Amino acid sequence: MRVFLDTSALAKRYVAEPGTEAVLQICARAQVLIIAVVAAPELISAFCRLRREGRITASRYAALKKDFFTDIADAVVCDTTPEVLRQAIDLLERHPLRGMDAIHIGAAQVCEADVFVSADARQCAACKGLGMKIINLAVS
Repeated sequence: MRVFLDTSALAKRYVAEPGTEAVLQICARAQVLIIAVVAAPELISAFCRLRREGRITASRYAALKKDFFTDIADAVVCDTTPEVLRQAIDLLERHPLRGMDAIHIGAAQVCEADVFVSADARQCAACKGLGMKIINLAVS
């Protein structure tokens, strides 16, 4: 199974919060993990925020960052190609999405994900409207 993780789902792989156990199980069952290239700076930004807020130490930040880059060596990282952008713009014209959310969905479509995993209700609704299989971590 080709599983696409948006940043809200990907973060749960590294930071214990509601949905973490579900994400770990999904990742263990996946044959291929897919992320959009924009997930990397989004996730590192989240790690930096946790460090700035004192919720993780500098050494924990370094470990999370190292783990993430080790993990994505085995993942499909979908670039923001012209086709991904076309898909994203089409989505924005039809659904109440933020720009980056549309890029994640466009990347999932272009990289032929079998399932889209997110904790974002609007993203999940848009994916469902496109006929994509979803795992909505907000309700799992």
